[in-house]
Amino acid sequence: MAYWLLKTEPEEYSYCDLERDGSTVWNGVSNALALKHLRTMEIGDLALIYHTGKERRVIGVAKVVSQPYPDPKFDDAKRVVVQVQALRRVPQPLTLTQIKQDGNFEGFDLLRLSRLSVVPVSESHWQHLLQLTGDMN
Repeated sequence: MAYWLLKTEPEEYSYCDLERDGSTVWNGVSNALALKHLRTMEIGDLALIYHTGKERRVIGVAKVVSQPYPDPKFDDAKRVVVQVQALRRVPQPLTLTQIKQDGNFEGFDLLRLSRLSVVPVSESHWQHLLQLTGDMN
């Protein structure tokens, strides 16, 4: 199993929307590196949903429930999407400022490549992020 952080603009599609819908197609990714990450996702991978913009915080946990497949909106095999399913809100949203202030996140792509919308998360970073949100699952 791999771990990810998926960024979304909450005004466009928030974690609340994902909870309401149950699952959704994770689309709109155009960056080559982010698409490369999407293409490596597997069913059962877990993802933190991160609100960008003014919020800049981890808000919930989701699960990848489909293999990557070509985005039907584009005639380009490189443009892929996955289906994600809402699992749970984190008890305490975790802000970007809190992550930056924690010395355990050196080398974390969220901090190194701040514009990247699909970020791999190491298992140790994943566990620490969940711990900081109060999520003990």
